[in-house]
This record gives sequence, structure tokens and C-alpha cells, in this order.
Amino acid sequence: MKTQKLEFAGASGAMLAARLDIPDGPLRGYALFAHCFTCSKDLRAVRRIAGDLGAAGIAVLRFDFTGLGSSEGEFASTNFTSNLGDLLSAADYLRRNFEAPSVLIGHSLGGAAVLAVAKDVPEVRAVVTIGAPASAAHALHNIGSSVEAVERDGEAEVAISGRKFVIRKQFVDDLRAQAVREAVTAMKKPLLILHSPLDQIVGIDNATDIFLAARHPKSFVSLDKADHLLSDGEDAGYAAQVIVGWLAHYVTVRPSAPEGGTAGVHVIETGEGKFQNRVVVGAHRLFADEPVDVGGQDTGPSPYDYLSIALGACTSMTLRLYAERKKLGWGRIRVDVSHDKIHAKDCEDCADEVRESGGRIDVFHRHIVVEGEVSEEMRAKVLEIADKCPVHRTLEASSKIRTDVAAVPVRDPGRL
Repeated sequence: MKTQKLEFAGASGAMLAARLDIPDGPLRGYALFAHCFTCSKDLRAVRRIAGDLGAAGIAVLRFDFTGLGSSEGEFASTNFTSNLGDLLSAADYLRRNFEAPSVLIGHSLGGAAVLAVAKDVPEVRAVVTIGAPASAAHALHNIGSSVEAVERDGEAEVAISGRKFVIRKQFVDDLRAQAVREAVTAMKKPLLILHSPLDQIVGIDNATDIFLAARHPKSFVSLDKADHLLSDGEDAGYAAQVIVGWLAHYVTVRPSAPEGGTAGVHVIETGEGKFQNRVVVGAHRLFADEPVDVGGQDTGPSPYDYLSIALGACTSMTLRLYAERKKLGWGRIRVDVSHDKIHAKDCEDCADEVRESGGRIDVFHRHIVVEGEVSEEMRAKVLEIADKCPVHRTLEASSKIRTDVAAVPVRDPGRL
């Protein structure tokens, strides 16, 4: 799994810090994770769950709400409604730059938040809550007696989990005005509720209220001896595996091409770094980039790396077809490819007209390794068959590239 550092504008315009955990293998979908009250995207349990989902093929975007963690903005000016706006901004960012989230996951007050916005993200096919309250106003329990000071003075400094935050009356009023149970009933999405019967922060009765308010399909799984923050890695790991297993019913089908797109390869700039591009090929999601020493972030192969990949993969597949047809009994085939540019006059095995053309030419160095017995006669045959690889022939022959250009409004990046 690769973790990419991102940022995007939240509901108030503040830049929100985020991490996108992307699987190395086949991608099943994207999940959006909302952290707990005054927590951050880097909470140990959040990282563990995101990592385990990534191993199962689910990319996870986790971010810090406005004024928390590494995000910009003033926490005192935020409220539950602004958190919902941040969540929708995050979903829109995924939709524009990668793929809309098919899963929403929320921990504690973040769980109440994903329940509230689920109906407003049409692409979402499943919702998961962990230790979530049935009412947003439950977060006021963290403030305790300071609520009276906030209501009396308009604001107060409150200590939460050893850290001090300024809470204003608008925050308290906004929490009390939220109707989470009604949102649960209205969202009409499959719901998984994870909760510990020993949770001392958000009691298990909240899980009961959410479950009764939700429509089917809905599931509840007890987290047994876990605390509210899933501080024990085993508890976080168990929660992650339950989520992965449950999601198998809802995020297995992938579109063959991006919505509104066509078959083929789609490449679009991500806006992160100077050269990074997202590559979409059917259900596959990749990155293209340049090395750090030329101004890139090295988050993916370079364009010439992809050419080398094409040549190496095509060579291996062509040789495998030949070996199976001739029943040669070879083991694995490995093809190493490197790329270089040299002066045409220095190409000893090139045709005279190439050497005399001047300038520089591209040279791909291909090294083939075959497990098994390969005689000298067979070695020559391997070279012959490798040269019949379709990509090899394409690179050696001249090709015609037809190009057209279209334009979209600057403020409509989703159409790209």
C-alpha cells in the first residue's frame, strides 16, 4: 500500500490535510474516513483500519477536520454542520480527482457525521460506524460542566483528552439542533454498526438507538473488550477485518471505465506535485510521475518506465504462450528492461541509415531470464520469439498518432 499526502479546501475554504492510502494491487473502491471528536486522521486505530482496508483493495481517504490535526482553520469557529461540509468537500475531492467514495466510515462523532451526510453522497453503497453516538449532542458529554460556562459567557476554554480547545455557544447550539436518528432512517444505505459494550465515552445504548432507527440491510457487531478509541491494536485489527468481510457484499463490482468516459487509458493530472498523473485503465488505478531529481515526487513509474513495462510484460507473455504451445516445461520467466538515449552513430547494431541520420535514438535493453534448461539452440529461439512480441514490433516500426483537442471551463474539472 502507498500513502499519498494530499490537501483540499474544506467547507470554510481552509486547506484540510489528508492522507490517501492506496492499495498496490487491484482496487475495489474508495472509502472516506471521518475521525472522532477533536481527534485526527493519524490516530493509531484510524491508521490500522485504513492499512487493513488497503490490503483488501479498498483505498481510504482520511483527513483532519477544520482546525484539527494538520488542517488550517480555527476550531472555535467550527461546529457539527461545518464538519458535515468538510465531509462533503472530501467526497467531492475524491470524485473529481480519483473516484467518488463508495464507502463512508466514521468513528465516534465522525460516525454521526457520516450517518448525516450519507444520503447526500449518491455513490455511497455502504456506511460503517464505530462507537458512534445516536445524537450529535452526545459530544457535549466531553465538555461536562463547562457547557454552563459556554452558555453563560458565550465561549469557554475546555480541556478534552489533555488538550485545550475554545468552545463557543454556536457549537453547542448546533450540536443540539442535529437530527441524526432521522438521517439514519432517511439514508437508505446498508449499515454496519461496530460498538463496544465497555465503551465509557459513548454507551452501547447509542448503538441500539442507531440500529432501531436504521432500515435493513443493517448489521451490528460487538467489539467485545475494546475501549472507545480502540487503543489496543488487536481491537482495531478485528474491527478492520469485520469491515472488510462485510464490505465484500457491497464493493466488489467495478465499472469498466470512468463514469462518462470511454474504454482505453485515461490520464489526468492530480494537482499534487509538478508531474503526478492518475492513470485509469478499466478497473485499475495507477500513478505516473517523474523521479525526485527532475522535479517529481516518484509516486509512480515515469512515462518511459511505462514503455519499458509494456515491452517487458509483452515479451514475458509472448514467451509463455510459446512455451505452453511447445510444452517446454519452463518455470517462471523474468524480463528486465532499461531505457537509454544514445547518439545514432554509436548504435553498432542499427541499420546504416539510422546511424547516418544524426541525433539521438531510444535504446531499450532487454534481459530475459528463464527458469529451467535452455540449450544454445533454444536460447536463439527465445531471442527470435521475444522479437515477435507485438509491443517490440510497435516500438521498432513507425506508428501514427492521431490527436484532437477539447476544452472545458476552468471551474468544471470533473468533466476531465
